[in-house]
Amino acid sequence: MSLTAEISKRKTFGIISHPDAGKTTLTEKLLLFGGAIKTAGAVKSNKIDRHATSDFMEIEKQRGISVATSVMGFDYKDRRINLLDTPGHQDFAEDTYRTLTAVDSVVLVVDCVKGVEIQTEKLMEVCRMRKTPVMVFINKLDREGQDPYDLLDEIEAKLDIKVRPLSWPISMGKTFKGVYSLYEKKLKLFKASKQQLDKENDISIEDINDPVLDELIGERYAETLREDVELVDGGYPEFDIETYRSGEVAPVFFGSAVNNFGVQELLDCFIDIAPGPAPRYTEERQILPEESKFSGFVFKIHANMDPKHRNRIAFVRVCAGQFSRGSTYYHSRLDKKFRYSNATAFMAQSKEVIDEAYPGDIVGLYDTGNLKIGDTLSEGEKGMYKGIPSFSPEIFREVVNMDAMKTKQLEKGLTQLMDEGVAQLFTYEMGARKVVGTVGALQFEVIQHRLLHEYGATCRFMPMNLFKACWFSSTDKKKLDEFIDSKYRHIAKDKDGKLVFMAESKAWLQMVQDNFPEIEFHFTSEF
Repeated sequence: MSLTAEISKRKTFGIISHPDAGKTTLTEKLLLFGGAIKTAGAVKSNKIDRHATSDFMEIEKQRGISVATSVMGFDYKDRRINLLDTPGHQDFAEDTYRTLTAVDSVVLVVDCVKGVEIQTEKLMEVCRMRKTPVMVFINKLDREGQDPYDLLDEIEAKLDIKVRPLSWPISMGKTFKGVYSLYEKKLKLFKASKQQLDKENDISIEDINDPVLDELIGERYAETLREDVELVDGGYPEFDIETYRSGEVAPVFFGSAVNNFGVQELLDCFIDIAPGPAPRYTEERQILPEESKFSGFVFKIHANMDPKHRNRIAFVRVCAGQFSRGSTYYHSRLDKKFRYSNATAFMAQSKEVIDEAYPGDIVGLYDTGNLKIGDTLSEGEKGMYKGIPSFSPEIFREVVNMDAMKTKQLEKGLTQLMDEGVAQLFTYEMGARKVVGTVGALQFEVIQHRLLHEYGATCRFMPMNLFKACWFSSTDKKKLDEFIDSKYRHIAKDKDGKLVFMAESKAWLQMVQDNFPEIEFHFTSEF
């Protein structure tokens, strides 16, 4: 098959939401429809772990939340779907922000009971910034939730995006009858089924006024549905694929992921309208997916995916050309070539060896420490892909080693976890004190847990009175040296060796900025 044909088959998207909106459940049901799994992992079974397929780290199973992005690939209707399930919890937002650089579109899950929540707003900001096309899935229709019109108004107001319903619920909660697909002109009758797929309840209804509708759902519900469809068609502009692909309009679907309901309508429409692999930009130029030479970038690192084998895997988004296992590729940052003989495709933590991959695919490369987040691999072209920054953390704690005999294990564990992007490590120039910075407090618990269980190292975290970690630069080398000399007590290095000013308060940072106008302070590492 030609490169162009392979590219046209691929759809790569991320699922994002506030915690507990049902994002991981939806992920699992999409895999169920794609035939990638046979039974829902949320259901207790003697052969299947009761935890969701995409949550594989021990701490995820204990806490019932996703703390790392999972990558899953499956085939559906002659398409290759690459799905990235992201952490919903705000304490792991940085992993989600980076994952959004590797996808071409997004499915945003909203709980019909709680509506739009604060973390959803933050994630949508990142999508808007990148003009990522968004589809909305309003979940948990089997519960008594908010009025659908109110939910749509709230999405438009809080997420600053226009919406266009492509399916519509027939009641909700205890009287939930099903959904009507405005996109396919089909009625799907609701039948609670948490484990099995039910494809027998799809009924084509070309004409909403067909009396068959009254027989199927009852006269009262049929009349309400007809009124709703008329209101939706009259009150919202006709659906246009281009406004969706440019990130201006979000198609909306309703359903109940836990009951496998409304999920297939979403998936069928998604493979029809979602964009394929998009061009990406390096520092030098725009890279098109159809280009013959391979290139891609690392957006995630995961150490110890299998705790029995101390492996370290770099997740690479293929942007152009064909990746071939066993080939030698150029590493831009290190200006060296490496041979990658062990490449895998993912199904959460289970992996299979692959021989080739195409634009849109996510490849796992076993790595001994040469690859870092943001690295570019290519067939020789210099230049790095843009847009994968580290953000300035919000909480800082000093690392205190609790077992001097395990210092090496602690050093190794911290280095590997920081390479994953779990948090950021800053080492003070003076005194070599190590400080971990995160965007949320729960990350410290995850780091502590993983250091102990994966590296055998114990540590505790001492709170620090710090406001911001600021990367800094200057075109005037003399002024830069003066600044470093005068503030050396407050200067640390990040894991890549870049100098960082550790500001203790907002007022003090402002005063330092005023006193050193020639120094530029940056709140992301990409400057």
